[in-house]
Amino acid sequence: MGLVSAKEMLQRARKHGYAVGQFNINNLEWTKAVLFAAQELKSPVILGVSEGAGKYMGGYRAIVGMVKGMIEDNNITVDVAIHLDHGTFEGAQKAIAAGFTSVMFDGSHYAIEENVEKTKQIVALAHAQGISVEAEVGAIGGEEDGVIGSGEVADPKECKMIADLGVDLLAAGIGNIHGKYPDNWKGLDFDVLQEIQSLTGQMPLVLHGGSGIPTHMIKKSISLGVSKINVNTELQVDFAAATRKYIEAGKDLEGKGFDPRKLLKPGFDAITATIKEKMVEFGSAGQAE
Repeated sequence: MGLVSAKEMLQRARKHGYAVGQFNINNLEWTKAVLFAAQELKSPVILGVSEGAGKYMGGYRAIVGMVKGMIEDNNITVDVAIHLDHGTFEGAQKAIAAGFTSVMFDGSHYAIEENVEKTKQIVALAHAQGISVEAEVGAIGGEEDGVIGSGEVADPKECKMIADLGVDLLAAGIGNIHGKYPDNWKGLDFDVLQEIQSLTGQMPLVLHGGSGIPTHMIKKSISLGVSKINVNTELQVDFAAATRKYIEAGKDLEGKGFDPRKLLKPGFDAITATIKEKMVEFGSAGQAE
């Protein structure tokens, strides 16, 4: 199918009781790993791009061009969305102009009135071009690319207010955090999640900070309306560990082991394996239309 809005794929996931993974990309290896894993397992997939990663990879248009080229040259037939992760008001507008098929406007740090007003503007701009919109209520804990959240639990009534603005996806803080989960983490607040679900109906819900959440919590979240799960930290840790092992074993000093195509391959293989495990865990494997 190629590049699509995230709306339809997540509505389908919501209806059939599975979740689609958003795997954040940081370079060519990450992008190729996500697309190849999705094609192999016949899974719809979302490529997440933070504003920091967008700058690192040379800009939003460069990312769209790379993804489109990979899809065409490698005969990727599953549904793929390019999604701006934790976008600012200005960043969301730039991503829309560059050809992203989905954007998140993170207005969670604004007062609810300003969050509502800015969200309405992004929704109008995105929907005019068939682009899906994710909004957030209750800051997600931890830090990701300079975006810091305190781990608030969202107010279900505020979630309802934002959902009624016409957004396509809703990220609600329920005790989840970005980065590694501490030993004293209390877990997800399923009572709040259930209340959010009851107030927002069939709205696909989003679980940020998907790295490190136990499988039983993942499954319960999906049963309560979570249709999109974000994974980033786990891939970064796996990539770093595999690269470290390669270098510590002296592989980079053997022959042309210093060639970046060889140097980066262990990391690529490691994250590809993790992505496939997540697709199976989330239930999206085999769900591509």
